[in-house]
Amino acid sequence: MSPVWYAARLGVRRGRTELRQTFTSGQDLFGYALWTALLMIPLFLAGDDPLKGAGISAGAFMLPSMVGMTLAFTGVMTTAQLLATEREDGTLLRAKAVPHGMVGLLAGKIIMVSGTALVSMALPFVAGLFLVDGVAQQGGGALLTLVWVIPLGLLATLPLGAILGSLVNSPRTIGLLTLPVMGLVMISGIYFPLSKLPEWLQIIGQIFPVYWLGLGLRAALLPAGAVTAEVGESWRHLETVGVLGAWAIAGLLLAPSVLRRMARRESGAAMAERYRKAMQRVV
Repeated sequence: MSPVWYAARLGVRRGRTELRQTFTSGQDLFGYALWTALLMIPLFLAGDDPLKGAGISAGAFMLPSMVGMTLAFTGVMTTAQLLATEREDGTLLRAKAVPHGMVGLLAGKIIMVSGTALVSMALPFVAGLFLVDGVAQQGGGALLTLVWVIPLGLLATLPLGAILGSLVNSPRTIGLLTLPVMGLVMISGIYFPLSKLPEWLQIIGQIFPVYWLGLGLRAALLPAGAVTAEVGESWRHLETVGVLGAWAIAGLLLAPSVLRRMARRESGAAMAERYRKAMQRVV
């Protein structure tokens, strides 16, 4: 086995260990439960109010949309947070000192974040099924769509999270991204159809992967008649593959070089300086 593949194998094993730890941590489990509860609030408020012209309720429209938002949010923000934290606590520096250590580190992060994202999606989805009707009744066709939408969504968001995590200086800085991310959610057709927004906002919303993840999941989980609420009254599968694929390719091409540049800047002196500044803030 080549050294690179061996490092990747160790990284996958580390990722599985981290997943097991997070699923046995009371604090992390509370976070999953809290996120699920927060997502249920708009579903409960929307209830069975009909979505005009779509033949479904507003809650039914929102459920797959919010599941897609959760996948995108977890893929970007969790990856960025983990990399920023491991940069500050010295994990990245230790990985840099090991042959092909960065390969193992990234492999572990992919396993960890992918598992976290899938659980973060599944919990609100299952809970939401008890609040709304008309979702997940499409049979095998829905499963086939989910098979390609979810992995492609992860590929489109994980590299972006890695890039953002490598650009910030501290995990505390990640919080500054929350406001623009939530603004993006509002114009991505999560809580109401994108077709209801002005055309210039529709264009902006369709640039980013959040909208396309929501669209792909709505195509898989909603009745065929619900397509009348979408832009162009079409599920646009080819466009979904194209946009998510473009984000995935761009991220996979850009992320390694950005991460290598970040790793080159890491040193014991740089870490000591960050520790000194952190202690000054505490004092």
